[in-house]
Amino acid sequence: MHAHQIHLPSVASLSREAFRSDVEPQLGLVFASSATFRDGTLGRALRDACPATTWLGCSTAGQISNRGTDDTGLVLSGLAFDDPNFKVVTAEVSGMSDSHATGRRLSQELAPAAPHTLLVFAPGTNINGSKLLEGLLSGLPNARIAGGLAGDGSDFRETFTLHNESVSASQVVVVGFSSPRLRFAFGSRGGWRPFGPARRVTRVDGNVLYELDSEPALAVYKRYLGEHAAGLPASGLLFPLSILNGQHEEVGLIRTILAIDNDSGSLILAGDVPPNGYLQLMHASTDSLVQGATLAAESARLDGSGQGFGLLVSCVGRKLVMGGRTDEEIDAVIETLGLSNIYAGFHSYGEISPGSNTVGCDLYNQTMTVSFLRED
Repeated sequence: MHAHQIHLPSVASLSREAFRSDVEPQLGLVFASSATFRDGTLGRALRDACPATTWLGCSTAGQISNRGTDDTGLVLSGLAFDDPNFKVVTAEVSGMSDSHATGRRLSQELAPAAPHTLLVFAPGTNINGSKLLEGLLSGLPNARIAGGLAGDGSDFRETFTLHNESVSASQVVVVGFSSPRLRFAFGSRGGWRPFGPARRVTRVDGNVLYELDSEPALAVYKRYLGEHAAGLPASGLLFPLSILNGQHEEVGLIRTILAIDNDSGSLILAGDVPPNGYLQLMHASTDSLVQGATLAAESARLDGSGQGFGLLVSCVGRKLVMGGRTDEEIDAVIETLGLSNIYAGFHSYGEISPGSNTVGCDLYNQTMTVSFLRED
């Protein structure tokens, strides 16, 4: 496998000469701001620059690359395989209630290719990421799934995904890898720390949390946030909720608050919450988040030689906490896995990873996920 990466200030600067490489990539990944996708010229420019390349990508809350993180320009990464056995499928999702069915349709299209690993780029708004993944796993129970939900800076208004010339705010893009020569390793860690008591979930409907300890969830949440409550829903990125088991122990899943409903007193979360479970508020420091990123990278190590590629998907909430020190978690991953590899990714509205599981995946929030691949 050969990986190649370029950084461009705008779509206008993209050309065949700009993306020159010793090897024509079969698969390309592009990450940029929502505005870059919205102007309508990106897909055609990619086709003109690399007509033989299959392009995938999404809008971001910040692009990640070997240079660190950036809010401007485009990051384009090309991957050339000796055995390019992959298949790309797409589907439009019509809203939250269509999420599971969309995942099911995608899995049925991919099933004949028997992929061992999927990378998913999905809208970051108007979708239930947990249900989408359930649908995918219903048809591909033995696959490992990674990727993320697209971003829109800190605005949470409109996100985009891309497959070649198709750019859409409601398109789910999935690439399935079937080559036995491709090896993947994964890691996902948070670094957030709990505070306050565990609260019992007494009323929830999927990703809409209505009650904690028989009180309106929004009222409980505001009480703990204090002065930060005035900044909701944006300030919710700084205080996610940890899912606990019946023994009040963390299970490794965190949920971000995407929106609030004052009329019903509910919190709309970025993923589902188990009914009758427990939740606990969390907060973090930059140092603890960087340590979490390091642990994620250590879990994603792969033995072998030759150039590898790392897909890094980190929650926008982590970026808001770290501020000017955001690059430190990117640097920690790169230093752990090796400077000779190519790294690309984005700050997201939801992270997808198998974690330490041998199959399947989870939807994470407020997490750094690392998907590292190498070809034998």
